Amino acid sequence: MRVLLLGASGYLGRFVGDRLLADPAVQLTALGRSDDADVRFDLSTGSPGALTRFLDAVHPGVVINCAGATRGGGRELIRHNVVSTATVCESLRRSGCGARLVHVGCASEYGPSQPGSSTGEDSVPRPGGPYGVSKLAATELVLASGLDAVVLRVFSPVGPGTPAGAPLGRLAEAMRRTMQHGDAELRMHGLGAQRDFVDVRDVARAVHAASLSAAQGVINIGTGRAVRLRDATSLLARVAGFTGQVHESGAPHPGPVREPGVAQLPGQQGGPRDGQVSPASYPYPDGCGGWQQADIRTARDRLGWRPRIGLEESLADIWMEAACRI
Repeated sequence: MRVLLLGASGYLGRFVGDRLLADPAVQLTALGRSDDADVRFDLSTGSPGALTRFLDAVHPGVVINCAGATRGGGRELIRHNVVSTATVCESLRRSGCGARLVHVGCASEYGPSQPGSSTGEDSVPRPGGPYGVSKLAATELVLASGLDAVVLRVFSPVGPGTPAGAPLGRLAEAMRRTMQHGDAELRMHGLGAQRDFVDVRDVARAVHAASLSAAQGVINIGTGRAVRLRDATSLLARVAGFTGQVHESGAPHPGPVREPGVAQLPGQQGGPRDGQVSPASYPYPDGCGGWQQADIRTARDRLGWRPRIGLEESLADIWMEAACRI
């Protein structure tokens, strides 16, 4: 099976690529903006015609779209998330390859949920920020394209390589700095929020399964269990051997955060730049409110997929990378 992977150098794309390369039946081609891609192509500025010619030449059976931006202003998010997806859909419509499209979406498309509830695919999306809006617009383009396509709405991915801008990546980095400075106190923001953390390697398994299935529409990828960030912090402290005290601070002052042991949570890469917080979005810069939990029955029934890796293992892998910088 020939597979074209878009966004192979990104956080999710790297693990999806590894998973596909482990399948001897897959012939993988990576397309992206980085130098290590098999083919360099910027989806946000490249023409659909150029991509169509490439599709006709390679003739993939599956196109997996992990490309996009998680940081930046509204204009940049639209360019990399919406325009890029429109280019992919238009190119696939023009091409004679007839490839199936697996598009990676995000739980930020749903926005806030009622505490205690599980968000199903039939929930009405109400994104609470520009990142979620741009990802929702991309999903709608895929669903309206008429292609053989499936959208995987990934909840909060964690595990090795977690970006420092993601909630648990930021937490690990703050704990590393605290331990490196010999401090006995770590102060965090927004520890009351609850998120559905799913390991990035399980996400890669889901993408692989979706590429082999005939499922269409939207499918949630999570664990089906929300975890309070305060509990994740305690778990990481145990993994790291941090014996100091963790305290929750009030709303941070907008601007640079100079204290080594202070981090803003929750958030994701699409929030403010590292070291800054937006007072308008505090305490939920990811636009998802205080609670998110996935209903993953559709993934089980249509993909035969279940999460395998627990949060403690994910946090241990995050910490292993952070500890190497001590």
